[in-house]
Amino acid sequence: MKIGVVGSGGREHAIIKALKKNTSIEKIYAIPGNGGISRDAECVPDIKATDVTKVVDFCKSHELDYVVVAPDDPLVAGTVDALQDAGIPAFGPKANAAIIEGSKVFSKDLMKKYNIPTAAYEVFTDINEAEKYVETCPIPTVIKADGLALGKGVIIAMTREEAREGIKTIMAEKKFGHSGDRIVIEEFLEGPEVSVLSFTDGKVVIPMISSMDHKRVNDNDEGLNTGGMGTIAPNPYYTEDIAKECMEKIFKPTIEAMNTEGRTFKGCLYFGLMITKDGPKVIEYNCRFGDPEAQVVLPLLDSDLFTIMKATTDGTLDSVPVKWKDEAACCIVEASGGYPVAYQSGYEITGVDEVENVYVAGADLKDGKLYTHGGRVLGVVETAKTLKEAIDKAYKSAAKVSFKDMHMRKDIGQRALKALS
Repeated sequence: MKIGVVGSGGREHAIIKALKKNTSIEKIYAIPGNGGISRDAECVPDIKATDVTKVVDFCKSHELDYVVVAPDDPLVAGTVDALQDAGIPAFGPKANAAIIEGSKVFSKDLMKKYNIPTAAYEVFTDINEAEKYVETCPIPTVIKADGLALGKGVIIAMTREEAREGIKTIMAEKKFGHSGDRIVIEEFLEGPEVSVLSFTDGKVVIPMISSMDHKRVNDNDEGLNTGGMGTIAPNPYYTEDIAKECMEKIFKPTIEAMNTEGRTFKGCLYFGLMITKDGPKVIEYNCRFGDPEAQVVLPLLDSDLFTIMKATTDGTLDSVPVKWKDEAACCIVEASGGYPVAYQSGYEITGVDEVENVYVAGADLKDGKLYTHGGRVLGVVETAKTLKEAIDKAYKSAAKVSFKDMHMRKDIGQRALKALS
């Protein structure tokens, strides 16, 4: 069997390494992949993940049996639709379901219509109306660009001045392009955050092990928001009681709501949750595996990933066992110094061969050596019987991998350990 994986980051590397465990898969193509991924799959660097036509043409000409579309942009652009039209089965939602991430306005309106717990909100297309609203709304508040913004289109405004600046940044300066033509201004929620990825075939929903992301660039959750500086799983705040409540009030109702709207969702649906004093509420939906959440969740999967993915496509997920290891995992992200603002690339990465679980997000391969290429360069992952052991192992392994100006947080998982104590 020949498989394609669309995307080029650490998440895609984690998916590819998990798929490789299936012995019936003879060949994996990464479209476009990166230098680190090239050690586990054949990369197709000349095709962008967002070039739907070229992706489909490649998959047809190479007679691929199945394709995993991993990032948000190609999903929202309809890559799964185009592949299926070409007769190639694919993992991921069609465009009309991927809108659950592609439009914040759509997802908020969906939750409101179907009574799925989320923050109170207002939608604005006019900058003057938005500015008028933040003069009287409760502060802090959260301002979100409607469309995709590489995970960065969210501003938490602690003062009215910050709210005004946030609106200006998104709507006037168009920092996120047309994604900021509409904005959502919503209630600021408080409580521990939990990420829950789930497999769904549009009929049943099977949550994966919960995780905790660390978004801020510096220790003690200080500094700018990033794409994620590290993750742990499972998340200690996600108790059995919370899990049951989420299934009844959030997970099943979301799948049913999408079906009712004629937007059946198949693939991986990501629930970004906050455990508030009033119970769990949805902060956001993603239409795909999170990054770097996938890097800690997939190593804990004790079933065959390809079998599960195929079942989501075929609508047979209820007949496939989805089992998890009774372990914990920790991912330490090593980033370029200066990320997420300005940083240099092109530095040699050493020590990768000394560590088993390295998921490469941004690197080039030249003459057999890896060189940094991007902000988040790689994630080092370890699993163990306890979270404390997993964290200790991950930092020990991360110390073996290095490059010039490398930056990583030293406190990944500490919040979770406090919650366990």
